[in-house]
Amino acid sequence: MIHVSSKPNAFPFLNFSSDMPTLHRFEEIDAWKKARLLVQRIYKVSGCGRFEKDFGLRDQIQQAAVSIMSNIAEGFERGSRREFARFLDIAKASAGEVRSPLYVAYDLDYLDESTFDKLKAHCEEVSRLISGLARYLRSTGKSPSS
Repeated sequence: MIHVSSKPNAFPFLNFSSDMPTLHRFEEIDAWKKARLLVQRIYKVSGCGRFEKDFGLRDQIQQAAVSIMSNIAEGFERGSRREFARFLDIAKASAGEVRSPLYVAYDLDYLDESTFDKLKAHCEEVSRLISGLARYLRSTGKSPSS
């Protein structure tokens, strides 16, 4: 999970046990890394074939995917557990906003079953990672600024 060191660029609101790695940047968060991969996959599948020409659906799913990683990053940069957890909730909701149009894309035959299943599973994994981190932040106490 996460541990913050006494280095000046570490985030003091993340006060975890010493046996966990230190996070200095949001780019080190597993949920953010997985969300980044999801964005790449969503852009790839929505940028070709009939999916590419469905501008509304394509733009919605792409923006929702980007929103996941953006909210993780913004919450981390806020500097308090409460704010980070709140932005993680928003990121998790965005993961749902990606999953729902995946069904539309599948139903319209923009995605084959295998691609749909893989993307849906990827979204669900990102959701679980986000939920776990939010739950952890809420269970480990409040920061002075919370």
